Amino acid sequence: MLIGLVSDTHDHLDHLRRALVLCRRRGAELILHAGDFVSPFTAEPFRELDLRVIGVYGNNDGDKLHLRERFSGVGELHFGPHEIELAGRQIVLLHEPRALEALVASGRYALVVYGHTHRPEVRPGLPVVVNPGECAGWLTNRPTCAVVDLATLRAEVLDLG
Repeated sequence: MLIGLVSDTHDHLDHLRRALVLCRRRGAELILHAGDFVSPFTAEPFRELDLRVIGVYGNNDGDKLHLRERFSGVGELHFGPHEIELAGRQIVLLHEPRALEALVASGRYALVVYGHTHRPEVRPGLPVVVNPGECAGWLTNRPTCAVVDLATLRAEVLDLG
């Protein structure tokens, strides 16, 4: 199973659509969003492209209730860290990396996905640690997303620009 990863979309719908299209072309069946959607209308690209999403709230996500309502039917949003099992792999999804090293050291996960720093990272090993970077590109001027093959645990950062 291939999954797409996005984070820090910060209302940039054009880059979000580009990321979702790119992930879908690569064969992604699901998107994990590591937080900072910001506005509830960011649900629309997922709905338009019929891509299911599991996400966690970020520090810039203010109206969490309305976000959850808008994502109803296309995905689910949680407070992080949020644990998921996909394709027999244990995954943890979080926004801010405060507990990152403890989660990595726990030995419970095959994949740890986080956001917040706006800097892409792929740390191979077990677990694989991935920050897909900032989808919006507002701070770094480098919009990115990532894909992960859960069978091989191979992760790749994709540039959107």
